[in-house]
Amino acid sequence: MNLGRKIYWDSITGGIIIDRMEMEGSVRESTVEEDFQTYIKLAEKAPETVLGILLDHGKYSQDFDESVSFHIVESANPVEGITTLIGEKHYDLEFQYRDPNDPGTPQEPKKPLSVEVEALKQENTLLKAQNSALTERTEFIEDVIAEMATQVYQ
Repeated sequence: MNLGRKIYWDSITGGIIIDRMEMEGSVRESTVEEDFQTYIKLAEKAPETVLGILLDHGKYSQDFDESVSFHIVESANPVEGITTLIGEKHYDLEFQYRDPNDPGTPQEPKKPLSVEVEALKQENTLLKAQNSALTERTEFIEDVIAEMATQVYQ
């Protein structure tokens, strides 16, 4: 069985309390109640001051590997692959990556690169289709002009 990453954070400060990594093998998903009994850091908190999410296995894995840090942000809509465990709102993550040109300077948190790459792939497909349509239209117009020139010079 594969378990996704589970994150609990303080609803007041936003600080991460527990970040349980992905797990594989002979494991089972624990309940929120079991987590409060198992993790000392959670047990020390009042349950009403804690929020939590569960990510599908593999969700943002590459982003976690390549980023310096991450932040949980509210989302207006549900995000595919993220389940809210505690709280009634929807959440997503933003990541902070190293600047390859200036590794010492932190960048602003932004959407996961995996999401940006997927959006760019979709945009690229659309642009290729538009380019193909424009090429066909240009060829058609050139054919019409050539035919008109033939008619004029006869």
